[in-house]
Amino acid sequence: MGRLLSLAHRVALTAVRCSQGCCGLGMFYAVRRGRKTGVFLTWNECRAQVDRFPAARFKKFATEDEAWAFVRNSASPDGSEGQKNKHVQESQTKTSKRPREPLDKDEEDSAEPCAKHLRQGAESAPSVSKDAFSYMGDSVVVYTDGCCSSNGRRRARAGIGVYWGPGHPLNVGIRLPGRQTNQRAEIHAACKAIEQAKAQNINKLVLYTDSMFTINGITNWVQGWKKNGWRTSTGKEVINKEDFMALEKLTQDMNIQWMHIPGHSGFRGNEEADRLAREGAKQSAD
Repeated sequence: MGRLLSLAHRVALTAVRCSQGCCGLGMFYAVRRGRKTGVFLTWNECRAQVDRFPAARFKKFATEDEAWAFVRNSASPDGSEGQKNKHVQESQTKTSKRPREPLDKDEEDSAEPCAKHLRQGAESAPSVSKDAFSYMGDSVVVYTDGCCSSNGRRRARAGIGVYWGPGHPLNVGIRLPGRQTNQRAEIHAACKAIEQAKAQNINKLVLYTDSMFTINGITNWVQGWKKNGWRTSTGKEVINKEDFMALEKLTQDMNIQWMHIPGHSGFRGNEEADRLAREGAKQSAD
């Protein structure tokens, strides 16, 4: 059945191309990351999926097989390619620029340029040059993570990690204060990143986290909880009420794109944030 569907899809694509008067000469536009992923026949269709989409990835190919191979080859949100087909490079949009049609030749634009190595500044809140951060469009990129050993047990130890880039002075790994749980650590890692951003007068962030609980909480559930007096739809009090209240307050005057990243999948930003969180968990509690 799969082969029949694939054949039918190819026939349909060919029919459309021929109806456009370009049979044999048309190009296939592959979108690996965008509003919709897949293979498109025209640049206008492709552009609709990638225009102003954070870290969109797309490329033009002469054959459908090459286009689909590009779509299936996963790429890291921090700009590094997957292990397969490393020779394939693609165009990438930034949120501040309108995407142009990809060239026939390979081209590459990294989503996360390496941050510069800076000397450690003041211990509390060092002032950091704007060009020391990694950007996605005009938003600063940051990775956060929380961890908790023996989660849910008496001797649980939780830590939070915030990673801004290689050798960055704002990178931090600290022990989570208060109740030691993994979910609280994830929430407070995001809080810490936003606090640091505000101290640097940064109000636009792309925040990567592997916690869908944190993302869903702040982007979907919080408004309903507030309307219900910080109770769930079943009438129970929100377990992490104070934590989400703190996070929601911090986001009030911020423009934040919440981005999910798979944990422990080899993505450098996430791995570094995880390392910092584990280092923080080893510290003594306040």
